[in-house]
Amino acid sequence: MATARKEDAAKKPASKTAKPASAKVADGQHLTAAAAKTAATRPTRPPFDKILIANRGEIACRVIRTARRLGIKTVAVYSEADADALHVREADEAVFIGPPPSAQSYLVVDRIVEACKSTGAQAVHPGYGFLSEKQEFQAALAKAGIVFIGPDSHAIHAMGDKIESKILAKNANVSTVPGHLEVIPNADEAVKIARSIGYPVMIKASAGGGGKGMRLAWNDAEAKEGFVSATNEAKSSFADDRVFIEKYVEEPRHIEIQVLADGHGNCVYLGERECSIQRRHQKVIEEAPSPFLDEKTRRAMGEQAVALAKAVQYKSAGTVEFIVDKNRNFYFLEMNTRLQVEHPVTELVTGLDLVELMIRVAAGEKLPFTQDDVELKGWAIEARVYAEDPFRNFLPSTGRVVKYLPPDVTSGDVRVDTGVHEGGEISMFYDPMIAKLCAYGPDRAAATDRMLRALDEFYIRGLNHNISFLAALMAHPRFASGQLTTNFIAEEFKSGFSAKDLPPRDPTVLAAIAATIDQITTLRAARLNGRTTPDRPALEEDIVVVLNKEHHRLHVAGGGSLFTVRAGERTLEVETTWTPGEPLFSGRVDGKRVVAQVDTKGAGFLLFHAGGQADVLVLTVRRAELLKLMPEKAPPDTSKFLLSPMPGLLVSVEVHEGQDIKAGEALAKVEAMKMENVLRATRDGTVLKLHANPGDSLRVDQKILEFA
Repeated sequence: MATARKEDAAKKPASKTAKPASAKVADGQHLTAAAAKTAATRPTRPPFDKILIANRGEIACRVIRTARRLGIKTVAVYSEADADALHVREADEAVFIGPPPSAQSYLVVDRIVEACKSTGAQAVHPGYGFLSEKQEFQAALAKAGIVFIGPDSHAIHAMGDKIESKILAKNANVSTVPGHLEVIPNADEAVKIARSIGYPVMIKASAGGGGKGMRLAWNDAEAKEGFVSATNEAKSSFADDRVFIEKYVEEPRHIEIQVLADGHGNCVYLGERECSIQRRHQKVIEEAPSPFLDEKTRRAMGEQAVALAKAVQYKSAGTVEFIVDKNRNFYFLEMNTRLQVEHPVTELVTGLDLVELMIRVAAGEKLPFTQDDVELKGWAIEARVYAEDPFRNFLPSTGRVVKYLPPDVTSGDVRVDTGVHEGGEISMFYDPMIAKLCAYGPDRAAATDRMLRALDEFYIRGLNHNISFLAALMAHPRFASGQLTTNFIAEEFKSGFSAKDLPPRDPTVLAAIAATIDQITTLRAARLNGRTTPDRPALEEDIVVVLNKEHHRLHVAGGGSLFTVRAGERTLEVETTWTPGEPLFSGRVDGKRVVAQVDTKGAGFLLFHAGGQADVLVLTVRRAELLKLMPEKAPPDTSKFLLSPMPGLLVSVEVHEGQDIKAGEALAKVEAMKMENVLRATRDGTVLKLHANPGDSLRVDQKILEFA
């Protein structure tokens, strides 16, 4: 039984390093007619006295933020792994619900219901994932007299099953993708169906989500293997191994419509979100509006989304997802009967607080505005900041957050939704999301530029993260042009992601920053040994800045907060108040504001700025000449071993000692964060020895097998 921790939760100090913040959407910063009417009709008495959030992480913190603004007390639930989590600190009360595995805590319906009863919570917001789309959870709450802040159980049932929802959509005259919507019994049947539809096809878990249980197949072999992997992953993630097959739309864009409905027959659509930038079917970048849709297509998609919602008597916030081809033909994918991860971009361009509206609808209120009041102002982009290593094929990274400095959100053009804090831990048991970073601007170019600067300002250390990759996406010419498809990452990063994908946008600017950092450090040392005085506070010298092994000869002069850097015929003025030890270099270069992350690395340092990353050495001219003569140390030879690229569970070893193997052949399967990863041979060879067995917990770079 759950145990309330009212006193413990009250004693916990609020986090000072990671307080969630938003771009003042609820205060009407980007005011629209719909937002104005929502504010004008806001009741003086809170819709509920107390609600429980049946979730964790950033979404729990985000719901708590709105509830607090509405004067509603909140109850958090937590597992052993989340005892010190930010959502526990932020809530008014917290209830312990079990061990770390979600199947023993966040997914146990009875414990959530009991937590509501023990704390007097009148309603539950489920967030996304976990129990948010479980019909039995909504039914259990209804039986206990507790309000579910979401759709009714019949809508969850109708839309929660991908197969049934496509049939229903077709009957509601919503455009659907050609495919086989019946459950597929085995791999051989999957191949037959795929052939009849015509390759390429997409194999999908009926109960799937978040990219899990999905495989793309271009031939019989891939269909057979994809069916097995998809069913195994679906069973592990959703306890439901049913899959279906549909035609894969080439050059596809993933565009979704946000709908909102009340219990009085009113339903509106709040524009679209473009979610085409994906990796392994997991969204990475989302934006609103889409750079691809015209008003005619937007209206048609919105009206079909509303028609589908009305067909199931939908109530609350929901999302209807479409796949859109290069000719703007669109096809229904699925309906998510919950709040989406990417909902903040819709909030930023509409001025609405979707969580507030969900709460008010759940309390029986009518929507305070109509479709005619909905308008989109400006542009918003969201980047998902994950604990993963983009330089190692995006493998999950777990561990403690040693340093956490989010961007400043007080200007209103940046929003950070997070569930972590400095000193907190990213656990192996849950999604590795660190934060959702949003940038707002009057147009797409301005929002992109603001996102780039916000990524520069987001300083996280202690574990690997994908900020460098996100910056590379934002700086990519194809992203700037809006030529997006769900294949964007696969096409633009065919060989994976490496430091080569992060060239400095302007190497001279980065060299000037490096020279200024070195000059400030040198001046501090000079003051201590008397080389500078109040009458002569600056030094002037020729130096060589080595950026990723490329030499830049510069002349640097100045002191205080103003420096001059000359590179050949180009002279740059650098203004900054940076002091040694600060992780962020902030200032202006030739009048333009710049931010760069600074980390010590050996005899030099690492700089990250505007999607570019560089190993830096600052040397005298003579030392730079000698450096060119130094031989490079060869890396150790690991080609004879299959190493685990991530911490995880060794699910299976597909080969045996003495077996001859071919390039591309599956060698082993490793599961991490509930995702099954197949490790394949990169060349022909023979297996000499097995170093690990199925069921072993692996660390990064642990030997799995050895080649002859």
